[in-house]
Amino acid sequence: MPKANASRTVTAIFGVFFVILALLILVAAWESSPIGATIVALVVGVLGADAIVSAAQRRTSLLSRIGPLP
Repeated sequence: MPKANASRTVTAIFGVFFVILALLILVAAWESSPIGATIVALVVGVLGADAIVSAAQRRTSLLSRIGPLP
């Protein structure tokens, strides 16, 4: 598998992970703080969706532009 395809695959997998994480955040935190859960889930979900779309369009995603965080 060429490096570009591997990078796109990893980006798409992280995107799917972030979308699933957003749904789990929404379900788990809804009872205690519906507004906070919605905001956090929306941010995480948008980052995940952008990663999936970016992998499909062969462009850099927002997640990879953030870079390695400490």
